[in-house]
Amino acid sequence: MFLFLFDYIRYRSQETGLPASVCVRVGDRLFNLHKYPLFSKSGYFNRELTDSNEVVLPQDFPGGPETFEMISLFVYGSSTLVDPFNVASLRCAAEFLEMTEEYTSGNLCERFDIYLNQVVLQSWEDTLIVLQKCQSLDPWAEELLIVSRCIESLAFMACMEILDPERRRDQSVVTLEALSAQRWSSEMVQEILTQDVWIKDLMALPFGFFKRVIGSLRRQGMKEKYVSPVVLFYANSTLFDENGAKEDVSCLLKGILDLLQIGEKGSRVIPVGFYFRLLSESLKLKLDKEYTLKLQNQISGALHMGRVEDFLLPESGIDDVASSIEMTTMESIFSTYVVFHLCPNNGTPSPYNSVVAELWDAYLTRIASDAKIHAKRFMELIELMPISCRQNHDNLYKALNIFLQVHTELSQDEKSMVCKYLNCQKLSNEVCIEAVQNELMPLRLIVQALFVQQLSTHKALKECSDSFRYAHCGDFSGSIPSSRFANSRSQNLVESPCFDVQDTRNQPLSFLLQNDSEKPEFCKKEYESTSFRIQTLEQQLMVLKRSIQLQNTSKKREQGSKKVDPVRPYGLEGRTMSKKRTPLGQVTSCIGTVNLASQRRYASRLLNVFRRFSLFGRAKAKKKPSVTGVWPKPM
Repeated sequence: MFLFLFDYIRYRSQETGLPASVCVRVGDRLFNLHKYPLFSKSGYFNRELTDSNEVVLPQDFPGGPETFEMISLFVYGSSTLVDPFNVASLRCAAEFLEMTEEYTSGNLCERFDIYLNQVVLQSWEDTLIVLQKCQSLDPWAEELLIVSRCIESLAFMACMEILDPERRRDQSVVTLEALSAQRWSSEMVQEILTQDVWIKDLMALPFGFFKRVIGSLRRQGMKEKYVSPVVLFYANSTLFDENGAKEDVSCLLKGILDLLQIGEKGSRVIPVGFYFRLLSESLKLKLDKEYTLKLQNQISGALHMGRVEDFLLPESGIDDVASSIEMTTMESIFSTYVVFHLCPNNGTPSPYNSVVAELWDAYLTRIASDAKIHAKRFMELIELMPISCRQNHDNLYKALNIFLQVHTELSQDEKSMVCKYLNCQKLSNEVCIEAVQNELMPLRLIVQALFVQQLSTHKALKECSDSFRYAHCGDFSGSIPSSRFANSRSQNLVESPCFDVQDTRNQPLSFLLQNDSEKPEFCKKEYESTSFRIQTLEQQLMVLKRSIQLQNTSKKREQGSKKVDPVRPYGLEGRTMSKKRTPLGQVTSCIGTVNLASQRRYASRLLNVFRRFSLFGRAKAKKKPSVTGVWPKPM
């Protein structure tokens, strides 16, 4: 370019017959130029060349010698290439030299403004390039509003990209809605930024420009669910990325915290894990208490969406875990939740109380292995969340189990004191069984767990048995009081733990047994128990039926003997007189006083019912032979 300028100067000298009479020094470069072109187009040279032919431009001249050389070519009428990489410095240099319309029409200031407005600011990539170049042009770029125009243009194009139904870019805009099912991590963010998304174009901006872009996005109406990911990804690339450009980390972290949306709106769009990561960095950098409290309050309002993996854990090898800054901070966060969210001003408890309580118990399992935490301190940590919030005590049991494994020196009384808040009725079946067999637990707790386990087993057996009997066997409705099992079909089909809720009410038992191998193991055991009881009752009814048949035969013989011989045989007389007759002709037997006809009807009906149950036994006959054998015909 310097050769081009030299040629223009020589050509100008030959054309006018005047040698270069002006000497301009810019940095370490010296330019010999003609006075008239500079004098006629620049207000700056118009003043400086009045009494002298030598001008020294200041060290902060925008763009330095390279930019002044291009300005000189324009002064001599050259059509030098203007592009996004040099237009900002050219515009600032022209402003410094006062090359405005006041001195000549179509001067450089106007020409460069037209190029900026009609070319650069219409392109996302060109605007980013110009904004990057403006970093070295302060304060000229700010005073000429080049930075502001670029920022507003970027924000406008970002909003238009989201609103554009045709999606001008190939990749859709990234929001945290797509990330809600994932746990936040730096690796996950880096993976997303490998895609061709517009958010990553802003990552290279210095924080001062980036902060202004975020403010413009919000002013122009972009929804927070699109703005917050930009802040999150920028923080990840500058704070948590080891390869990222590091500025003053403390100031950068403070600025990012100021950009984050605080309150319920921020909780909906920013993962809690990200807030925990910022809090961890704040504690390491020993940031002002104002910022750490701000983060703690924000986290406490969104604890129910947190994960134990995101919580602050004391560093390994620390002398006093219970008094560490991480442990103290976690206590403060959960205490804040208890104060402001456990029972707010409207008097309605939060529906997330049980979730937060389980998270706290799960956190205790992470620190319970420290042998330096004594029993009293561990009890204080348990009491931090009210016992009434704990709907499930599984995590609490696990934390206590780990604590007792480490503190083997505790006496039975001390163990009972530490475990006094554990309620076996709120343990799952698996954990309750484990508690029964756990020798580390105090004896009182083992007995309670054993009692609860027996009650659970009895209840489960009863529910499964009732479901089997009354949900699928309508023939029992005649012998079971209707007040006890009203609407038993519809109710038990829904509540049955053993059968899937399908339209099986009109299906035979053989159909229900077709998928028997797919039923839970517990239901199979219940089936075997129920089948055994049915077989026992079947045998008793067979005996009852034979007894009724013998009585009926005896009665017929007695009546026939009366017709043939009025005198009864001695043996038969003794047999019939041994039965106690009632005034109504009833017979008293081992099952009570029952009319013979009623006995026959009752036995026949029960046998018909059990014949349906025989399908049950025959379906299982391939594995286990039936005890009863062949069914007799009903009477």
